[in-house]
Amino acid sequence: MKKISKAVFPVGGMGTRFLPATKSIPKELLPIIDKPLIQYAVEEAIDAGIETLIFITSASKHAISDHFDPMPDLRAKFVAENKQHLVDKLDTLPLEIQRVFIPQGQPLGLGHAVLQAKPLIEEDEMFAVILADDFIQANNNPLRRLLTLAEQQGAATISVEAVAPERISSYGVIAPDVWHDDYAQVNAIIEKPAMVDAPSEYGVIGRYVLPYSVFAALNQVKMDQNNEIQLTDALKVLIGQSGLQAVKLLGQRFDCGSQDGFVMANLHVALQDETLLKKIKDYLSKWD
Repeated sequence: MKKISKAVFPVGGMGTRFLPATKSIPKELLPIIDKPLIQYAVEEAIDAGIETLIFITSASKHAISDHFDPMPDLRAKFVAENKQHLVDKLDTLPLEIQRVFIPQGQPLGLGHAVLQAKPLIEEDEMFAVILADDFIQANNNPLRRLLTLAEQQGAATISVEAVAPERISSYGVIAPDVWHDDYAQVNAIIEKPAMVDAPSEYGVIGRYVLPYSVFAALNQVKMDQNNEIQLTDALKVLIGQSGLQAVKLLGQRFDCGSQDGFVMANLHVALQDETLLKKIKDYLSKWD
């Protein structure tokens, strides 16, 4: 099978849960300490071997493109001042990596966003989809595992994690077949089931590897009650065609599309820095 070299980043959402900040700042540029969410996602993709980044964006999100632009004048200034640590922070994207920006138009759901990438995907290749909102900290690159399994099996592959029962109704939940260590074939997916109707504890999270045939599936499914095209509905179609497999996430995920997840992600990263850790402990001691 052809090497998977393209990743789609749906970044056209409005970020309403972070208003008023997202009036002018795309939610994907909100930082975890000093690095934006979208940069973490891009670095994960490049580390996994992705060579072309496809951003499905909106007219108001030029700042995402600006973030990845080189800044030769500022770079030259830092080099002349021997400030290599700042030079490193400017190099947000290797020069050999291609990036493409496609306007989504109206934000009509994740499935609609993925559908916009069709002209850039060849019929004999698979591609990744990465949601920057899902901030993942793991010892091993979670996307690489999905790419490897998808290339071996030639089938769509998704990332899942165990979800607390009280949150299960916020996820697409899989009915897995037999687990083989960290992966299983998927027999069914139910979108946002009630806790009593959930077929398992495993919810789908923001890492996917999909075949070209997903575009036909997306054109086949109907809009939901919110007039959105859901990717989950297209995954159901793939189950009956070429199959679908799930991989358990071996790491820690923070839903940075929510305020509590975003705060916890910042705290998690801050606690890994000795200086920030000390300052946090000193601050919290005042609350004893």
